[in-house]
Amino acid sequence: MIAKESKIGFVVAGLLLGLLIASMDNTIVATAMGTIVAEMGGLDKFVWVTSAYMVATMAGMPIFGKLSDMYGRKRFYIFGLTVFLLGSILCGTASSIVQLSIYRAIQGIGGGALMPIAFTIIFDIFPPEKRGKMTGLFGAVFGTSSVFGPLLGAYITEYFGWHWIFYINVPIGLLSLFFISMHYKESLAHREQKIDWWGAITLVGAVVSLMFALELGGNKFAWNSPQIIGLLASFAVLFFLFIVVERKASDPIISFSMFKKRLFAASNAVGLLYGSAFIIATVYIPIFIQGVFGGSATSSGLLLTPMMLGSVFGSQMGGLLSTKTSFRNIMLLSALFFVPGLFLLGTLSPETSRGMVTFYMILTGFGVGFSFSVLGMAAIHNFDMRQRGSASSTNSFSRSLGMTLGITIFGIIQRNLFESRLAASLADQAGSIPAGALADPRAALTPETRAQIPAAILEKITDAMASSIAHTFLWALVPAVLSVLFILMMGNERIMLPSAEGAPQKRKPVGGRS
Repeated sequence: MIAKESKIGFVVAGLLLGLLIASMDNTIVATAMGTIVAEMGGLDKFVWVTSAYMVATMAGMPIFGKLSDMYGRKRFYIFGLTVFLLGSILCGTASSIVQLSIYRAIQGIGGGALMPIAFTIIFDIFPPEKRGKMTGLFGAVFGTSSVFGPLLGAYITEYFGWHWIFYINVPIGLLSLFFISMHYKESLAHREQKIDWWGAITLVGAVVSLMFALELGGNKFAWNSPQIIGLLASFAVLFFLFIVVERKASDPIISFSMFKKRLFAASNAVGLLYGSAFIIATVYIPIFIQGVFGGSATSSGLLLTPMMLGSVFGSQMGGLLSTKTSFRNIMLLSALFFVPGLFLLGTLSPETSRGMVTFYMILTGFGVGFSFSVLGMAAIHNFDMRQRGSASSTNSFSRSLGMTLGITIFGIIQRNLFESRLAASLADQAGSIPAGALADPRAALTPETRAQIPAAILEKITDAMASSIAHTFLWALVPAVLSVLFILMMGNERIMLPSAEGAPQKRKPVGGRS
């Protein structure tokens, strides 16, 4: 807990800053990759720059969540932030793709500690009546970073150089480090537990195998290649061993008993499905705008602002409603905006006006915004302080896994749709297109390349681009609609406030037992 009420503001500011840089680094690098590869080479290895961070972050989340339950939040938050800043400085000094990938993995280790622990500390230091508002604020930062990251990455790369997308973390992170070190006073009574090393090893191995299979499959290696089959087989074996180990461990990294609680299991399932659907909007709306309406990557990224603002407002609404109605009802309200928003994005065409695209983005962003605050609260709801770290980190892990699966699976769908439709419409005119424009569809989106393509052919390229992206949004409806089934399973639980007389209202005791 916090020693003095006046210090809570500094703690919240420190957590918000740390969460901002850690979550934003999932996306900020993507828009700079073209410049980085052009300067350092290594086109065949650039996928490692993104995957190294994601793999390290996802593998670290459950482990650091468990360790924070065992030994306290503060020391592992500070450790994660320090490692993250060290990795950021190293990334800015990288002189090769291989170096950059290694340094990104170091960054990811730190990020894996920051995100879940920040949400857990909020539950530790605030009473029930304030948790909804504060979690809504933190969810808004997380949602903003998901949309704002690519835009900021493009702007910094264009005007300051790609090194600064990493260096910018340093002053922000140091300020966060100062606030937490000086003002967060923890009073958690720790319980000595054995560290589940075998669980940690098999979990990390399984996650690394799966992530590399998804990142490299259909890109560097064919899906039926020995390398990808081997990685998938390794994932299956290690994940099976992880389940066996965790069932026998006295203090498992991820306790399967937590999934016996309906609210926790349903919240994680919804987080995975929401993450897989929403990431498609953040990636392909800028590509649609740039490809169909023209302009630079930075200007197209600016048009994501309505979706960002919608998600911020939705996150705040979700936090405020959490004390008034059940988590299930709030998420059903979320789905009433999110699912139609994705459906409307699935109707995009070259004839769609910018005004309508903006409306679709606001609708989608507002709908998904509820999940940024509500799902985290729901996942932690039935656990005491010694389990909240594990619960929060598992929920963050589920969302991150969903985002990775979504961008991989739907990326394959979009690419195949684009290539097949463009090949059919340009069967006799491929020689009129500048070399390399079709090797990477985004290469044809730059103003310089568009100027070299005859108008008739450019129209067919943009038609194929718009059609493939719209149909990808329709495919994203599958997890979005499926998430509604898990929302219905969340039950009627909600945050209970003290009664007007000062006595707590009747509620389930911590642990969820009646």
